[in-house]
Amino acid sequence: MKVTPTAIPEVLIIEPMVFADARGFFCESFNQKAFADATGLSPHFVQDNHSRSGKGVLRGLHYQIRQPQGKLMRVTRGAVFDVAVDIRKTSDTFGKWVGIELTGENHRQFWVPAGFAHGFVVLSESADFLYKTTDYYAPEHERCIAWNDPEIGIEWPELGCEPILSSKDQKGVALARAEAFV
Repeated sequence: MKVTPTAIPEVLIIEPMVFADARGFFCESFNQKAFADATGLSPHFVQDNHSRSGKGVLRGLHYQIRQPQGKLMRVTRGAVFDVAVDIRKTSDTFGKWVGIELTGENHRQFWVPAGFAHGFVVLSESADFLYKTTDYYAPEHERCIAWNDPEIGIEWPELGCEPILSSKDQKGVALARAEAFV
């Protein structure tokens, strides 16, 4: 497994070993020991989630102010642009973002620790997005930052249309007004 730190060192790009031949491919999508050896981290995952979305669907920027979740994300079919925003007020990278394209073909994974807001937009006709979390979903603690907050300045890929947002995501607030981690 290859691990690459991003411009925010705690956010990691994970590239598992993929063995491909004429029959298809095999990869170990997660191995606790290999992950710990490669990253120095030993997250305890408690929940796996799977979403399917169509082209132009933008989900986020989500986080839980209590029961914060670390997330290990991957795409098994299609393509997304995945984004993490540091919302730890005491961090040197507070308000900064990093993004990566995850596809069913590149097998990349994105580790986003607790203390970050997360979102993605679907680039392909549809995408299956899978992720492990270090705490349970707690809707009463979920918060949403506006995907297009100019203070953050995420450079989303050109979609050729307006992103498709849920009503929750349409109500996202600016980072300056959001509850953040201390």
